[in-house]
Amino acid sequence: MFDKKMFGDMRRSGMNVGLSKAKLSTAMIDILLQIPTGTSNLKETIVSNLGMIGQMSATRDINDAWNVAKKKVAKDYPEKFIIDERGSIHWNDESQVVLDKKISKANFEKLNEMANIENCTVNKLISVLIRAYGKKKS
Repeated sequence: MFDKKMFGDMRRSGMNVGLSKAKLSTAMIDILLQIPTGTSNLKETIVSNLGMIGQMSATRDINDAWNVAKKKVAKDYPEKFIIDERGSIHWNDESQVVLDKKISKANFEKLNEMANIENCTVNKLISVLIRAYGKKKS
C-alpha cells in the first residue's frame, strides 16, 4: 500500500510545476518570432521547442497560453501573422484571405429596412446589390 508520509502528496506530472500562463505565452511568442516563415503546424512546433517547460506544464495551461500568444502576435506583428475567422493563426503570405464580417449597426439596420421594403431577405438584397455593382463596373 502507498504510504503518504513517505511520499507526501503525489501529484500528476505537470500540475502546479510549470510556468505561469503569462510567461508561457511570452515564451511561445519568442519562439514564434524565431521560426522560419512558412513553418506548418505552428502550435506543435512551438510546444516542441518549449522543451522541458512545455513538458512540465499542464495541457490546459499550454492551450490557454497558446490562445493568448496567437492573438498577441497577430495583433503586434500583422505583417507576419493573421488569425482567420475560426481563430487559427496563419502566416501572412497572401495565401489566406481574412473576410471582413463586420458591419456597422446603422448599415445593418438600413439593409434590413431595404429588405423589408423589397419584401426579401437581406442576403437576397445583397446579392442584387452585388450584381448591380458588377454590371456598373463592366
